[in-house]
Amino acid sequence: MSGNKDAWGSRIGLILAMAGNAVGMSNFLRFPVQAVQNGGGTFIIPYLVSFLVIGIPLLWIEWSMGRFGGALGHHSTPFIMDTMARNRLWKYIGVFGIWTNIAIAAYYCYLESWTVAYMVHSIKGSFLGLDQGEVAAFFDSYISLGTSTLGIPWEPFVFFILVLLLNTYVLSQGLQKGVERVAKIGIPLLILFGLFLAYQGATIDAGENGAIHSSIEGLNFLWTPDYSNMWSPSVWLAAAGQVFFTLSIGMGTVHCYASYVKAKDDIALSAMTSGWMNEFVEIVLGSFILIPISIAFLGMDRVQELIELGSLSLGFKTLPYLFMQWGDVIGILSSFLFFSLLFFAGITSSLAMGTPWIGFLKDEFKWKHSPAAWSFGIIIFVLGLPTIFLYKYGVFDEYDYWAGTVSLVVFALLECILFAWVFGMDKGWKEITRNAEIRVPPIYKYIIKYVTPVLLLIVFLGSVFTPKDNDWEGAISGTWILDDSSIISKLRNTGLKEKLANASDSETIAFVTDQLFYVNASRLLLMVVFIGFAFLVYIAYKKRQSEPINPPH
Repeated sequence: MSGNKDAWGSRIGLILAMAGNAVGMSNFLRFPVQAVQNGGGTFIIPYLVSFLVIGIPLLWIEWSMGRFGGALGHHSTPFIMDTMARNRLWKYIGVFGIWTNIAIAAYYCYLESWTVAYMVHSIKGSFLGLDQGEVAAFFDSYISLGTSTLGIPWEPFVFFILVLLLNTYVLSQGLQKGVERVAKIGIPLLILFGLFLAYQGATIDAGENGAIHSSIEGLNFLWTPDYSNMWSPSVWLAAAGQVFFTLSIGMGTVHCYASYVKAKDDIALSAMTSGWMNEFVEIVLGSFILIPISIAFLGMDRVQELIELGSLSLGFKTLPYLFMQWGDVIGILSSFLFFSLLFFAGITSSLAMGTPWIGFLKDEFKWKHSPAAWSFGIIIFVLGLPTIFLYKYGVFDEYDYWAGTVSLVVFALLECILFAWVFGMDKGWKEITRNAEIRVPPIYKYIIKYVTPVLLLIVFLGSVFTPKDNDWEGAISGTWILDDSSIISKLRNTGLKEKLANASDSETIAFVTDQLFYVNASRLLLMVVFIGFAFLVYIAYKKRQSEPINPPH
């Protein structure tokens, strides 16, 4: 019997914490960029379909698995999954639910620290008087550990330490006094700040403060349907991928949070509430800030160029400049609120990432809560250092690709198979509907069993065999050339090897050679960490076998 007695203080606290787990920085940075790149208004159709047939089913699966395992004294995925199947291998598949969170937190806390640094720089007025190029140069200098206006040596490292200490301290306070308290403060403030910025973004007139267009044109650009892309496989794969990003499914955090729900409590309505709260933040608030403001001041062509560089180019390299166009006071306030909003979105997610590891140590090795929380901080510190000091070599992106993208789909597919086909859909359906406060549509029994796993398999295979430039139509009808972003090409380092082969100067050759080394080393490090966690699960399993069986009360 686990000595893990942590619990949620209230249902609203649980829902806000679950919503905080789901609401992350991608709601405001990644979603609008994905929408623009994939057909504007038509993107919302495959996005909502993916939410209904992948997102909601996986939320119900993970909530019910968590509650089921929690009733048996398990608060992390290795032994939650172990209780649902006789095959001993499932507990090692459950390692994904610990490893993924640790690996993501290692770079996510660093990303989170950028928002704190930018909050400070906003208040200090560091962005006043800078043009867009100078703001972009500021970011490049910052992440390269260059000199900052604060005069702090290794400034990114210092802010990373501060953010990591804050995360670890909050986790050490437990669910009620730590995670739940932050969610009750952070999520309402996030929504309040988002509403203010959405109003500011939606009311820009052409010619006002130098705006080229009105914000309405930006919204039209974002949501005007392009039906020619409607049935493009790349659009549907992008939509399904965004659902993973935005709901934090396939990670193990939902299982862990739900494991502290009482056995008699509803999970069907709670899962829907937290899921739709996330959708409101993403679709409504996320749509009215980044793209409309950028297009209003920069024009559509320039925004298209920046989008090709990624969402971070708009968020950190561009928005501080755009906010300052509203005048010193409103500009500083808006910039501060935006990065505060991102911070609250970030910390409510990173706190969730620490809970599976803490639950595992408390359940299996009888650790006290505080030491378990601080061990999380130590691991993230060590694993996060390469993302800071080797950022320019792509280590940050490697962590994000393997842990924050590929792992989510793989684990979600396997847990769906476990729940619907191994544990059994009849038993699984009883878990979902037990004490449910809403009527779960019976069609979902078949969606979970057949539709969701098939779609997850398609998403995974699409990631493995991604064609050049995401041209699925051309690949299917002609020669299939793998894109550098495909899993196969990533493993082969195709893009880097081509860059090395085409390099003509010694400096570029040396840099790409170093990059190849650090990229491969980071993958090896992540693999070693996974094997280490699997070994701990093995030790815990052997320990359980040697102990007398005491049924949970």
